[in-house]
Amino acid sequence: MNRIIALVIAVVIVLFVGSSMVFTVDQRHMAVLSPRGDGEPTLLGPGLHVKLPPPLQTVTPVDTRIQTLDTPDEDHYAAADKTDLLVNPVIKFRVTDPVKLVMETKGDVQSLPDRLALISRGALADAFAKYNLTDLLAKLQTVGDDARGGMEKAAQSLGVEVVDVQLTRVDFPASMADTVYKRMIAGREQIANQERAQGAAEADKIKDAAAQQQQALLADAYKQAQEIKGDGDGKAAAIAADAYGRDPQFYQFYQSMQAYRNSFKPNDVVVVDSSSDFFRFMRGPNGGETTPNDAAAQRKNHQ
Repeated sequence: MNRIIALVIAVVIVLFVGSSMVFTVDQRHMAVLSPRGDGEPTLLGPGLHVKLPPPLQTVTPVDTRIQTLDTPDEDHYAAADKTDLLVNPVIKFRVTDPVKLVMETKGDVQSLPDRLALISRGALADAFAKYNLTDLLAKLQTVGDDARGGMEKAAQSLGVEVVDVQLTRVDFPASMADTVYKRMIAGREQIANQERAQGAAEADKIKDAAAQQQQALLADAYKQAQEIKGDGDGKAAAIAADAYGRDPQFYQFYQSMQAYRNSFKPNDVVVVDSSSDFFRFMRGPNGGETTPNDAAAQRKNHQ
């Protein structure tokens, strides 16, 4: 009976020791095999591996995927103009050198988020201190990039790459929110007034230029019109002179008809002296003058 018990105990010990010597690493992790003492750690990839039982060798799994550090509590940071801000950063990181991480943390890889959070506070404080409050509102992504650059050297010493830093919340403490909002509104109104003044000045310049161009066009058009009118008047005078030379009596008749048309309007009542020379063509097509044919006709009638 004692032999059976001893055999069972021996089998259990062998199984326990054997199970502690065989381990697997999945695709999401790498493993660092650390020997006892001052020996160099070994990096192991995914798969089945064998090691010496503890404490001769220990295995530390390390997640090599992109991970997220999202602190639940906001931190206080100050802008360049000493404005206090409440900020919630989200940090994306990835372990690129598991051996260095294990050596720097003495095998305590679970402390990595706390270390990165401490590094990020210093980097974010430096990034926020570069900008005034009014500039921060338009440059949050730039602030995140500056913080990522500030974390880079310290993170590399841990074997970690900082992939991205995003600011999910940037707010003001309740005690100073109203004051800050009023100051922001005043600043935006000042910028808006400057833009309006600049726009009005540019509009005046455009109007002045348009007025000058209009005057130049009108003057040029008037000059061309006068030239055309002068040319037309010259042609009209030449035509009138030619007409007068061909038939002076008809020309006088035509000119009188034009004068009558320009002087009288429909339904006008005009009382004038019919013997006036202006109305001589009202008395006859010859303007009241006796032509040789008319004189011969009158002599014939008298005979």
